[in-house]
Amino acid sequence: MDIKQMAKIFKALSNPNRLELYLKISEAREASFNACGECSIADIKSCFNIGAPTVSHHIKELVNANLITTEKRGKFLICKVNTQLTSEVADLLRLTNNS
Repeated sequence: MDIKQMAKIFKALSNPNRLELYLKISEAREASFNACGECSIADIKSCFNIGAPTVSHHIKELVNANLITTEKRGKFLICKVNTQLTSEVADLLRLTNNS
């Protein structure tokens, strides 16, 4: 993973609302009985005190950083955490912590 990609990831997660949204998507993935670990934005949007356009913007930023993927199913937006990227970031952070 290169420095530019890491900067994009950390920038995406530096916004408190975006970080909270990412964590909610991750929590929904962990709590899901669905093997795919998918989450509908409609299911977690009520947890936030921000409007739908702002949530949409934050989702776009998380997708641009490759932290999540989205899929439109009818009128629902389904999000899924990019677990491979999450593992790579965790490994990198462990390496820097052990230095």
